[in-house]
Amino acid sequence: MTKSNNIDTKVIHSGELIPRILGAVTMPIFQSSTYEYESQINYHSIKYLRLNNTPNHEVLNKKIAALENGESALVSGSGMAAISSTLLAFLKNGDHLLTQSCLYGGTHGLLTQDLSHLGISFDFIDGNEPDSWKAKIKPTTKIIYVESISNPTLDVPNLEAIVQFAKSNQLISIIDNTFASPVNFRPLEIGFDLAIHSCTKYLNGHSDIVAGAVIGKTKHIEAITHKLNHFGGALDAHACFLLHRGIKTLAIRVRHQNQSALKIAKFLQGHPGILNVKYPGLETNPQFSRTKKIFDGFGGMLAFQVKGGAEAAIRLIEKVKIPVHAPSLGGVESLITRPWNTIHANMSSDERVRMGIADDLIRLSVGLESADDLIEDLSQALG
Repeated sequence: MTKSNNIDTKVIHSGELIPRILGAVTMPIFQSSTYEYESQINYHSIKYLRLNNTPNHEVLNKKIAALENGESALVSGSGMAAISSTLLAFLKNGDHLLTQSCLYGGTHGLLTQDLSHLGISFDFIDGNEPDSWKAKIKPTTKIIYVESISNPTLDVPNLEAIVQFAKSNQLISIIDNTFASPVNFRPLEIGFDLAIHSCTKYLNGHSDIVAGAVIGKTKHIEAITHKLNHFGGALDAHACFLLHRGIKTLAIRVRHQNQSALKIAKFLQGHPGILNVKYPGLETNPQFSRTKKIFDGFGGMLAFQVKGGAEAAIRLIEKVKIPVHAPSLGGVESLITRPWNTIHANMSSDERVRMGIADDLIRLSVGLESADDLIEDLSQALG
C-alpha cells in the first residue's frame, strides 16, 4: 500500500499481507494450532498458536504497531495478560515501581495482591504533582506506570512530566492507553517506552472478544513476548480475526464517541440534578489545557455523580433505557455502571475512597447511538 501517516488509512491497510492470500480482500482465519517447521532460530520463533505468531497474529501486530507509531507490537489473550507480562518482563524479586494512585481495578489487584507476593514493591504517586515523585524513588525502582485517562475517575496525569521524569531517572515508562485509543493519543510520540491496550474495548469495539496488546521498541517487545509465551496468554485465531476487523472502523467510531461524550458531558454539567461531571474535554476541567495540547480528542468515557448519593445513582441506572447496565467499555452500545460495586469491587472501601471512587460515582461508556437520544434518556432518568 501507499505509505500514509493518516490513521484513517492505517486502520484499513497497515500490516496487511501483500500479495493477498489467494486474492482474498479479507484476512482469512488460520484455524491451525501447528505449522511446518522452517528452521526457526529459537523456541520463540517456532510457528505455534500459543506463541502468538501465526499469520493472524503477525498481521495484527504490524497493524497495531503502525497505529501507535511503534517499532513492534504484541497481541495477547487479554488486557491483563498484556499488563502482567509487561510488568514481569522488567521486574524481579526486590524491584520497585511507581504508579499513579487511581488505576483500573484489575491492575490495582495485580500490584497489591500478586506482585507483592513475588517480592516486588510499589508506591502510589499523584500524577499531577511532579514535585512529589522524586521522594518516592528508590535505587531498585525500575518502572513508572500510569493510565492516559484514569479508570474510572477520568483524570489525565501530567504525561509529559512523567516521560521527562522517567528519562532522567532511567526508568521504563509504561502507559495504559485504553481509554484514549490511538485515535486520540499516541503515547510513544511524546516519549513513552511502552503503550498497553485492552483491545477488548475500543480497538475491537463490538463487545464480543477479550484481547490485549503492548506496543514499543522491538527490544522491549521481544522481552515481553518471551514472558507471555511462558505464561500462555495466547489470543486464538478467531479472536484475532474479529479484532482485525474491529480495528478497521476504529477511527470513525472513536470520533463519533468523542463528539457524543462531550455533548452529553455538557448536558450533565448544566443539569440541576448533577453534583459534578468528570470529563477531560470540559473546559472547566483543571487538566483541559494540558490534555488538549497532546490529545486529538477526549474520548467516549465520562463519569458523574448525582445529587442524592448512592441510592440516587442506583435509581438512575435502573431508569435509563438505552445504556446497558454492564461493566467494560468502548463498544458500539452505551454501557453504564457504578464502579464501586463492579470493576473496583475487589478493593476495600478505604482504598476506593483514597482513589476518589465514591459509592455514587457513575461511569458511562458512550456508544454509537444518537447523542440526542442518550441525553433525552438521561434527562427522563434524572427526572
